[in-house]
Amino acid sequence: MKKLTVLLLTVFALTMILAACGNGGTATSTTKTGNGSTAPANEGASDTKTGKPKIAVILKTLNSPFWTQMRDGIKKEADEKGFDVEIFAAQDETDLQGQVKIFEDILSKDFDGVAVAPLTPVNMIPSIVQANKKGIYVVNIDEKINMNELKNAGGYVLAFATSDNEKIGAQGGKAIVDALGKQGGEVAIIEGKAGNASGESRKKGAESAFAAASQIKLVDSQPADWDRQKALDVAANLLQRYPNLKGIYAANDTMALAAQQAVENAGKKDQVVVVGTDGDQEARDSVAAGSLYATIAQDPAQIGITSLNKLIDAINTKKQGSVDAEPETVWIDAQLITKK
Repeated sequence: MKKLTVLLLTVFALTMILAACGNGGTATSTTKTGNGSTAPANEGASDTKTGKPKIAVILKTLNSPFWTQMRDGIKKEADEKGFDVEIFAAQDETDLQGQVKIFEDILSKDFDGVAVAPLTPVNMIPSIVQANKKGIYVVNIDEKINMNELKNAGGYVLAFATSDNEKIGAQGGKAIVDALGKQGGEVAIIEGKAGNASGESRKKGAESAFAAASQIKLVDSQPADWDRQKALDVAANLLQRYPNLKGIYAANDTMALAAQQAVENAGKKDQVVVVGTDGDQEARDSVAAGSLYATIAQDPAQIGITSLNKLIDAINTKKQGSVDAEPETVWIDAQLITKK
């Protein structure tokens, strides 16, 4: 009987030891906060397998070449440098709550830093504030967060990487002005989504270029929500409403290609100049073929790479921002692409 008891105790002890060993690999390092709740410890958030910082990137969507190029640039940079990066995106540019949910899920995991391209200047502010409280580093990509609102909410970002969208719009507008020459004429703008900061800045830039040319008359400006079919409809209506229209500036290439299609459908290829934005491959091919007049080529891959590296640098140097500090702004140049 004594031998049986000893044997059972020995088996029990071995079972407990094995159970303890089995759980050791999944333990999460946590630290107590002032209110008694727990949050992931900043020092323990790196990938335990590699020791590298663990980064989340939240893009607007993957429904356009601009964002897929940015994704691919980030992935390539991460692979080359051995960074641990996970990339997320909303279903489309109207999925504000979906994007917020992505950020909320990230906050419940062990990421060191987040690079985010918000769908609007304000939809991610509460999540950024929570990330700041958890000691998670945050960088802003492309669509600028409303920094005043963020500051008022008690949040901050370390850096902001983007193209100068107002300058891009001005480049697009000037390309049309130059193409029309001294004769000038009536022009129109096809905007992105109403209220979207990038689109509004491009519109403003194009308006300034048109206003600076006395021979140019801006007759209309309408949103098409970055959508090809909507842009086709908008362009067709513009061509019907303004039979003397000479130029169309579109805030992205998807809409520009639709506008060019509408122009050709109306038999006005030799009358109307269309300029787009982004430098997508389809737009470049259209320019080379003599259809689309020009595109303003952004470098989405470089925007993403710059954002990633700013985040990694901050994590490695443990350089956190503050509510009172202005985020570093990094401008990525854009280039006019024409057939000439």
